[in-house]
Amino acid sequence: MRPGRRAAGPGRRRRMSTAEVEAGSLAELAQAEAACTRCPLYLHATQVVPGEGHRQARMMVVGEQPGDKEDLAGRPFVGPAGQLFDQILAEAGIPRGQVFVTNAVKHFKFAPRGKRRLHRRPNAGEIDRCKWWLGQELKLVAPAVLVAMGATAVRSLLGRPATISSLRGEIRRLEGGMPMIVTIHPSWLLRIRDAAERETERRRFLADLKRGWGLVGG
Repeated sequence: MRPGRRAAGPGRRRRMSTAEVEAGSLAELAQAEAACTRCPLYLHATQVVPGEGHRQARMMVVGEQPGDKEDLAGRPFVGPAGQLFDQILAEAGIPRGQVFVTNAVKHFKFAPRGKRRLHRRPNAGEIDRCKWWLGQELKLVAPAVLVAMGATAVRSLLGRPATISSLRGEIRRLEGGMPMIVTIHPSWLLRIRDAAERETERRRFLADLKRGWGLVGG
C-alpha cells in the first residue's frame, strides 16, 4: 500500500456517476469526491477534504488546498491558518453558520522532509482537474458572494492566473453575475515576521471579509 493511503475495505464507498453527483446533496458530493482520481494528488494524500458548511450559506470562502492538519482530519480550515480565519471572521461579525468553506484543490500536495510534510503549491493541471468539484459545490450552495483566498483559488475561479495585488479591492463578477472578492490566504499572515506589518495585513484581511459580507444583501 502506498504511504499515506488508507486500505480499501468492504465498506468502501462506490463511485457515483456525474448525473448522480449533479442531482445530489453535499453529502453525496463528498461521497463522490472521496473516490476522486482526476489527478495524481490522491496517490499520496491521506484522504480528500471536501467543503464544509450549510447548503444555504450566503458566503462561500474558497481557499487553496488542504494543509497537513486538514489532510489528517478530513475537514477544511482546522489547522493554524483555519483557526486564524475563524478568529478574524468572528471579529468581522460574520456568522460562521452562514459561511461555506472549501478549497480549490481537495487533496493535500506536499513534499516529505523527514517526519514533516511541507506544503507544495498545486500546478495549473491539478487546479483545473479539481475545478469540476468546486463547480458542483457552487451549484449546490449557490452563495450570494464568493471570497477567493490566495492565487490558487483565483486561478480556479477565473480560469486563468492572476496576482492577488492586481485584483484585491475590486468586486469581480463571475459568469452568471456572482460577485467575488479577492484577498490573501490567512496562512500568509502567519508567515509575516514583523509584528507591525502583520497587524496591518490582518486589518486589511478583516476589511476584505467585511466587504464580502456586505455584498450578501446587495
